[in-house]
Amino acid sequence: MLGDYDGTVILISHDRDFLDRVVTSVIAPEGDGRWVEYAGGYTDMLSQRGADLKREAVKAAEEKRETSRTTTSSAASKRRLNFNEKHALETLPKAIAKLQAEIAKQQRILDDPDLYKKNRKKFDAASDALTAAQKELADAEDKWLDLEVLREEIEQA
Repeated sequence: MLGDYDGTVILISHDRDFLDRVVTSVIAPEGDGRWVEYAGGYTDMLSQRGADLKREAVKAAEEKRETSRTTTSSAASKRRLNFNEKHALETLPKAIAKLQAEIAKQQRILDDPDLYKKNRKKFDAASDALTAAQKELADAEDKWLDLEVLREEIEQA
């Protein structure tokens, strides 16, 4: 149907063969907010550019990772964990365990299928407490993970 349509359609797809069979031009991002229109399908666009978009994206990602590694490793080699970071690494596992217990407790309360009908306030309180504990747990786990990665980087430097 698209091949027979006389109007303009903006189509986004990852199926390169489909694009080659249907489209008459490709608009591709060139970076820095620039977009360029190429006549033909996806394969035609690659021919006109003279390079594969995938290779360029991989190359850019590798360069970014390498720059990040160099910056991180040089910063890590000059730095040590401060008192607060060491303390957090020691205490966060216990805090995480407490939060997991609190989540289990609130979940047991909410497991009653008739709780909402019987006691709306208790249901709301348990729901709010569960949500808050889950957020705190996610934050604590993220913080612990970041600190653990930092500790490993410092030790490897």
